[in-house]
Amino acid sequence: QVQLVESGGGLVQAGGSLRLSCAASRRTFSRYFMGWFRQAPGKEREFVSVISWSGGSTYYADSVKGRFTISRDNAKNTVYLQMNSLKPEDTAVYFCAAAPRMGSDYEATMVYDYWGQGTQVTVSS
Repeated sequence: QVQLVESGGGLVQAGGSLRLSCAASRRTFSRYFMGWFRQAPGKEREFVSVISWSGGSTYYADSVKGRFTISRDNAKNTVYLQMNSLKPEDTAVYFCAAAPRMGSDYEATMVYDYWGQGTQVTVSS
């Protein structure tokens, strides 16, 4: 069992930045691929980014590519999402998730076994 706790959300003006953190409870954190997803009101949960267990591979949704950066610190059991140049359409609840293995289907929610409770990000225009 892996418990995930997100933090760092808040209210920011368009063009601003936020850094989300996701702390994991388990010492085997480094064996998990870690992803970020988001869900806006009335919409389905969508993929944002994922990072491999070593941090050597990262993938991003086209909508955030060039603005968001995912990283991880395995010594701290924490994954981060640095969000720059935020837009009102980035407003959503952001979730981190953990997957023990990863293939080409990293954008699918069903691949991830563990989820955090989410943190709200609101971008005002």
